[in-house]
Amino acid sequence: MKARDIAQQIIYKIIDPLVRGMVRIGITPNFITATGLILNIVACVIFICGAMRGKVFFGHTYGHAGDLSFVGWGGFVILFAGLFDMMDGQVARIGKMSSRYGALFDSVLDRYSELIVLFGICYYLILQGYFFSSLFAFIALIGSMMVSYVRARAEGLGIECKGGFMQRPERVVTIAVGCILCGLFGYFFPDYRVAVPHKESIPLFEPILIMVVPIAFVAIFSNITAINRLRHCKRVLQEQDRKDKAGE
Repeated sequence: MKARDIAQQIIYKIIDPLVRGMVRIGITPNFITATGLILNIVACVIFICGAMRGKVFFGHTYGHAGDLSFVGWGGFVILFAGLFDMMDGQVARIGKMSSRYGALFDSVLDRYSELIVLFGICYYLILQGYFFSSLFAFIALIGSMMVSYVRARAEGLGIECKGGFMQRPERVVTIAVGCILCGLFGYFFPDYRVAVPHKESIPLFEPILIMVVPIAFVAIFSNITAINRLRHCKRVLQEQDRKDKAGE
């Protein structure tokens, strides 16, 4: 069993009493899915509010630039919302409320959640002066969408396509943990910077990198996952084409 599956089973055991309680009081999987989306919208708003720190509005400076507390809280909300993404499936299974529309509803809202969160992170990085770093968030957004799209398109062609290293749970945890650690580091070491000696304008390390590096990791490996899924589909479809020609 993969480490991912082991971790998933542990989390399921932890949340199982809560899930069964939700089933008893009549909470539906779609309600939980919608709640997860709302929480991700909240996370996006937190990043947007953090992006405003140090900016001047109507002659008044809103907070101070470099305040990473919003990043940390945003990451916490993303991680919390990820639990709802796990609970909706469990509620559907345990409560025998699974449906094809529910699966579609879950997939669509998951895509909205990722788009909204990564938009908030892009907005934060751009307004705080990290334009180059914001490109990683944008590339991560592209990779996240393509991982899901390749799977959906493959399943439409009758191909099972669930493999890959950087699936949605890994993306959510990687980004959320990176943001939380960034916020914590900024809280305990608010002024810590490392720059090239005698050239303070060339930084070697800034606390924001604790968030950016995991996002770059997601950007790279989500796109690799999408490409690998596409290669898998290519092999399966070519094999099917050969069989069809042989049958003719």
